[in-house]
Amino acid sequence: MTPADELLNAEAFNFEGPEAADLDDELQEEAEQGMFEHFRFAVDKGQEPLRVDKYLSTHIRDCSRHRVQLAIKQGYVLVNGRTAKANLIIRPEDDIRFVMPYRRRGLEILPQDIPLDIVYEDDDLLVVNKPAGMVVHPGHGHFDGTLVNALAFHLGLSQGPDADDERMGILVHRIDKDTSGLLVVAKNDEAQMDLAGQFFYHTIERKYNALVWGNIAEDEGTVDANIGRDPNDRLRFKVYPDDRGKHAVTHWRVLERFGFVTLVECVLETGRTHQIRVHMSHIGHPLFGDERYGGMEIRSGTIYSKYRQFIHNCFEICPRQALHARTLGFKHPTTGQWVRFDSPIPSDMDALLAKWRGLVENSI
Repeated sequence: MTPADELLNAEAFNFEGPEAADLDDELQEEAEQGMFEHFRFAVDKGQEPLRVDKYLSTHIRDCSRHRVQLAIKQGYVLVNGRTAKANLIIRPEDDIRFVMPYRRRGLEILPQDIPLDIVYEDDDLLVVNKPAGMVVHPGHGHFDGTLVNALAFHLGLSQGPDADDERMGILVHRIDKDTSGLLVVAKNDEAQMDLAGQFFYHTIERKYNALVWGNIAEDEGTVDANIGRDPNDRLRFKVYPDDRGKHAVTHWRVLERFGFVTLVECVLETGRTHQIRVHMSHIGHPLFGDERYGGMEIRSGTIYSKYRQFIHNCFEICPRQALHARTLGFKHPTTGQWVRFDSPIPSDMDALLAKWRGLVENSI
């Protein structure tokens, strides 16, 4: 089954209605949510028979035939609900859809000279270490100062319906605003479509470090539970006990114990919005400092005021969910070789862990 075939399943759409466009960037990890329609054409009744690649290249502004053929090769073009080959001849009244594993950009991206922590770069891609607090893509309430604004400057391009370079995008995945860590960025269409497919099929290696509330009884485990948007709060996601939502699997193992909190490594088998945050909260161990999922409450420890002050100081040291995208591995879209990158825990989380280690040492 190609990625485009998933479009035939209505559950592939996690974002519904016009209000979805107004959600914060952190809720729009588009590569993880299914297939999104970028263009749709109803072929005119008077249309002469024509190859689908040629038809699309003449009907999508500033989109070359080569670019269309790349999309067709990856299964991103549907004709009458079925994946098309480049030599398919379209007929009058055919329904043509151009879909991708991420939402079409709705805002022009203006280049901004913002420093980037680039871990790796070649002609096809770059891997960047995003700091906590940086929004990935412009959206509701965040129109500049984002990672994409910085990337546009670095790569010398702009995006949007009125931009000269009508690329299909440069990002193939996202992480939340207040999560730090690694992201891969495609620099050309070939790399973008290949990487998008790898994310869609969940063949990317992604490991996160997270500090969670409580002393987890087991040393390792797996959370296999569907995730969907919370109908009572559009900014939250929740676990569904039935077949609603989207399939999500998180593997975790304990790295270090601090009595009242635990440092864990989380490995994503799937990649849903807020997956680690939702899954760890679901098993009773929300991420430390995660306001949206109960991590800003004291979930374990003592009742003494000295301990409460200690927790308050911890929240000030790391004023966000303690989550870091530490490892990213994937097949290089050009060489076909497996590449793997690691990012050290950032200073705020490092200081938070040091403070907990000090508490444990002083209590022994």
